[in-house]
This record gives sequence, C-alpha cells and structure tokens, in this order.
Amino acid sequence: MTPFSVHRGQVAPLKRNNVDTDQIIPKQFLKRIERTGFGQFLFYDWRYDDQGQPRADFVLNQAPYNHASILLSKVNFGCGSSREHAPWALADFGFRAIIAVSFADIFYNNCFENGLLPITVDEETVDALFDLADRQRELHLTIDLSNQTIVTDDGSFQTHFPIDAERKQKLLKGLDSIGETLLHDAAIASYEKTHALPTVPSGL
Repeated sequence: MTPFSVHRGQVAPLKRNNVDTDQIIPKQFLKRIERTGFGQFLFYDWRYDDQGQPRADFVLNQAPYNHASILLSKVNFGCGSSREHAPWALADFGFRAIIAVSFADIFYNNCFENGLLPITVDEETVDALFDLADRQRELHLTIDLSNQTIVTDDGSFQTHFPIDAERKQKLLKGLDSIGETLLHDAAIASYEKTHALPTVPSGL
C-alpha cells in the first residue's frame, strides 16, 4: 500500500449528502476480485447516460476535475452496503483523500485499509471549501498527514483535521491490517512453535 505523507492535488466538488456505495460503484460491477479496474465504473449512473455516454454536467466528466485526487463532499459519505469495492473504485480513479462532514462507519474503516484518507471537518469548513471551489476551478489543496493540516496553494485557507493516532501511523507507513500483522511475523512464528499442540498418531 502506498504510504500517505503529504499530498497536493486538484479538488473535485461533489455537493451531495448521503452518497451511498451503490452510487459510488453500482452492484453490476462487483464481480471482479482484483482491486484494480474499478475506476472506470466510479459513479457510473451519474457519469454516464442510458447509452453509456458521458454526462457533460457531471463533475468528474469536466476538466480539471477529471484528474482530481481530492474529493470534497458533504454529510454521511459512503452510506449503504458495506462493499469494499467503493474505496477500491475511488482509489483506482486516482483519489487519495476525501473531505466530508461525516462518513458511514464501515466505509470510513475500509478507506484506511486501502490507502485512502477520509478527512472529517465541520460543516462550516466544508462549506468554505465548496465556496473556494466555486470561485476557483483549479483549486489545489495540500494535505499534510503528519501535521494534520489542509492548506490552499496561496495559504489563504488552512485548517486542522482530527485522526486516530494508530490509523495515522499505518497510513504514514503504508500499512493495512495484514501488513501490520506481518511486521510481527517472526514473533507469531515463535509463539506458534512454542505453543504447538501435541499431535495424535493416526489410527488411534
């Protein structure tokens, strides 16, 4: 998993509440088992019409948002079913971070397991960022995970965000739960060796 330290990227404003996982990645695209290849289907029903043609009015079909790496949304992002394909699709499209007022719990947890940084800030801060995005299409933010800050290029806007200390360290090191466990592989092997159950001969 790619470590997350400092990231500067284009913001894509998605001014919607309750963006659910079925909209993030519709169910008909969940048959793949690899984590890659989902970006093309991200927000499919919003990005494309019934003939599969791009909808010109959807934010991710417009420049410069089609190359955005920071998604800005509102309340309860990632609600709905617990499909891990949702953060897979967002990451595969190119997003590294999502800024919102709140997230659904399971989606929030899944983001950290897939190298995606979900940032919660208050509604006033989100509204201020939407105002900036409305006035400046090419709005770039720098997210510094170590210092837990978000800053505009000109420094006129800066805010701090909270994050669990353990999750922060895992993202900084590029570790998911499996990767973190493998750091203790030698200790686990030693424990298994010294606590092995006695074998019973076959046929008894």
